[in-house]
Amino acid sequence: MLRWKERMKEVDKFWKFKTVKNKTGEDEESTENVLFLNGVIASESWWDDDITPKMFRDELEQCKGDITVFINSPGGDCFAASEIYTALKEHNGKVTVKINGIAASAASVIAMAGDMMDMSPTSMLMVHNPSMMLYGEASELEQGIEFLNEVKESIINAYQLKTGLSRSKISHLMDAETWMNANAAHDYGFCDRILYTENDEEDEEEKDTGNMVFDKTAMVTNTIAAMRKKLKPIAPKETGTGVAQFEKRLELLK
Repeated sequence: MLRWKERMKEVDKFWKFKTVKNKTGEDEESTENVLFLNGVIASESWWDDDITPKMFRDELEQCKGDITVFINSPGGDCFAASEIYTALKEHNGKVTVKINGIAASAASVIAMAGDMMDMSPTSMLMVHNPSMMLYGEASELEQGIEFLNEVKESIINAYQLKTGLSRSKISHLMDAETWMNANAAHDYGFCDRILYTENDEEDEEEKDTGNMVFDKTAMVTNTIAAMRKKLKPIAPKETGTGVAQFEKRLELLK
């Protein structure tokens, strides 16, 4: 028991549960369960920690009924994200996820747990391939590659359940490290609703072409490619004698 209390003081929590009271009338009010996920998901080890995951599950169990999850996170430990995703999917109540800043990497997996996933018009969603530090012999590196491939497949499971996209399409988006604003995320099916806006009906012309998602991919940015386009090619330094100098010397020899 003492170890538990000491460990609770040490944990750098990236989550915060809160009960918010909302006025529904002059003399009436309702309560809302809110979970805030901010910063790196499990900056410390979650894999071999028997206390931090239990703390999260215990706090979630205290929230009876519906819950709203606000996410503003660059990502982090994919296994911590997996456990949080599963806990939210198992929650006995409606789960509404709202991305108010960024949901990147592992945080985007957690976002897929929402029965309803909303995005602020200024927020971003990012999906990419899992990564890890590898070292050792060739056989160990090969095992590491196989492991990462399986982790990717598990992440695709969550994305596919939410979006209905093909596994190959999702894999391509992950390979490209795809950043999506709210409109693009909505078109792909990652986002159900864009906050503070009315979802207008699709244009009849867009319905006929059937290429709405394809046409909107311009809104999806690849950070690496975008940065490379901005970089001007560096002209190589001239070394040795230039061609013009050789020609002048040849003329003098004639």
